[in-house]
Amino acid sequence: MNPRTLVFPGFIDVHVHFRDPGMTEAEDMRSGASAAAAGGFRAVVTMPNTNPAGDSVEWVRRQLEAELPVKIIPSACITKGRLGREVSDMEALAEAGCAFFTDDGSYVSDDAVMLEAMRRAAELNMAICEHAMDPKVQAGGVIRDCPLARRLGLPVIAPETETVAIERDLRLCRDTGCRLHIQHISTAQGVELVRQAQREGLPVTAEATPHHLTFACDDLTEDDAAFKMAPPLGNREDRAELRKAVKDGVLMFATDHAPHPVAAKNRGFRSSANGIVGLEAAVAVTWRAMVEEEGMDETAWARAWCELPAWIIQGGLKRLQLPETVVKVGAPYAIDVSAWKTKSKNCPYSGLTVTAGI
Repeated sequence: MNPRTLVFPGFIDVHVHFRDPGMTEAEDMRSGASAAAAGGFRAVVTMPNTNPAGDSVEWVRRQLEAELPVKIIPSACITKGRLGREVSDMEALAEAGCAFFTDDGSYVSDDAVMLEAMRRAAELNMAICEHAMDPKVQAGGVIRDCPLARRLGLPVIAPETETVAIERDLRLCRDTGCRLHIQHISTAQGVELVRQAQREGLPVTAEATPHHLTFACDDLTEDDAAFKMAPPLGNREDRAELRKAVKDGVLMFATDHAPHPVAAKNRGFRSSANGIVGLEAAVAVTWRAMVEEEGMDETAWARAWCELPAWIIQGGLKRLQLPETVVKVGAPYAIDVSAWKTKSKNCPYSGLTVTAGI
């Protein structure tokens, strides 16, 4: 293959966990930003599931003011403490410069609380980004139904865990006009709900992660928590629908970069933490899945890393003024997770053959 160099507007990852403060042994702002820069990103949106939770003006300002290799635009909590009981001070958080509102990692189960949050976010012209997993439906599940789950007797997560949550939020979106973004979507049924909402003209977007676009639970053979995340990997049909939706412009990309210490990820599906790291391979992995395997237009692929993510960030691309992202495509090489800049290495990409890089 003849090597090529491609130049695109600066890539944005709207879903990363830098664990700062609270679990900096797994990641901190500097190590996370270094990993993001190595992966070709010019800006990232950090999630507020830190300790303490990101529900304060001070938390937002600390990240906005940090001098790092990439721009951090923190999201802020929908509810105080991410407890789902009382809406955060959205007006102050928006004024401080947060990107959007999310309780990522936790679903806001109380309809009345979510309705108030979406009404206030709509008045601010800010997006609500929802972790669409209803815990009542999930009922302790750790994996989607698949041969491995049945062989090991693992409790499964039904697709309705996602779709029930999305349906509730779409109803509230209709009532309020609030911009709604569904995080890390994983099911074919969820994709169809988003498609229908967009056809209806609702201000709704959603994201797909590189790992949900690459792996399927049907192919898992070992009790390896490197493949455990929330939402879980879907089956091959889910993966195919996610890829089609990305190609159609229905979904954008986001990594859900989720670092964990080794001890949190070495106890199998039943007991390990959810999530993988992926900032440093996301460009290569999505290029492989979407451009090489699905024939996606290169410009459309890049748009899913820049223009579409900017839609849900307060201020959008004009305010950010990001440097360009340069992508190099050439000879195949194997991903080496051990060489990454992130503090954590909980990732199933090691050894995967790709052609794109930074």
